[in-house]
Amino acid sequence: MAQDYDIEQLLQFGMEVIHEAGDKALSYYGKGKPNVKFDESIVTQAELDITECFQEQLKAHFPEHQLFRNFQEERGYSHDDKRYLWVFDPLDGVANFQAGIPIWGMSVALVENFWPLFGIFYMPVTNDLFYGRAGEIAFLGDDKIRVSSQASIDDESLMLTYSRFHHRFHTSFPGKIRDFGCTGAHICYVAMGRAEAALIFHESYQGLAAARVIIEAAGGKSYKLDGKELFLNEYLDGDRINDHLLVVAPDKFVQVRSCLKEVTPQP
Repeated sequence: MAQDYDIEQLLQFGMEVIHEAGDKALSYYGKGKPNVKFDESIVTQAELDITECFQEQLKAHFPEHQLFRNFQEERGYSHDDKRYLWVFDPLDGVANFQAGIPIWGMSVALVENFWPLFGIFYMPVTNDLFYGRAGEIAFLGDDKIRVSSQASIDDESLMLTYSRFHHRFHTSFPGKIRDFGCTGAHICYVAMGRAEAALIFHESYQGLAAARVIIEAAGGKSYKLDGKELFLNEYLDGDRINDHLLVVAPDKFVQVRSCLKEVTPQP
């Protein structure tokens, strides 16, 4: 027989287990080989151990619940416990993580019959915990957060993006453009109003499942550059999202988009 769970109970479990996974991650943080630009071995081992930690806790508390894996094939509606799908991303910002730079994190989202219930993004070094319930309010710790209410972008506005942004775009954005190396953090900073927008690229369902809930609970949206809203369930198969996505308050999409001109590839 299927069991009905209180969402607050499930949210509390998500918060507790992501803190435990964060403690596990800190045991590897900044310990990459100093003579190697990117130490893939320590990142791989950390991701395996962090994921195993989450899987063990999920199995112990909710053994019938599913854990998202790429190429998720089961899409049928269900009334049993398998209707709950947990989406866990063990490391976001891996280059920062292995180099000892504190802007990295991990995320967990819960989906019921492919409808999002909540998302959590945790940054263990700074102890910042962002979370939101779908259709409700977003939080940083105990404080409610909301996208910027500034009427228009100006020279004090901030847009967050990825490292090769200038290879793909010319920009007339009037403010500052920065890359902090962690997509989840970029989106959460937009959710709390620290940045007006984030331009992201080559992400995945797993990487965006939690941040999607947080930004929408904070009043923001994720758009493709043609203005169409992102429907994340279209990427349940695990394929990368090869469109550029603009994460922004809906009333600022046109302003920010008008500042971005895609570079024409050279023949």
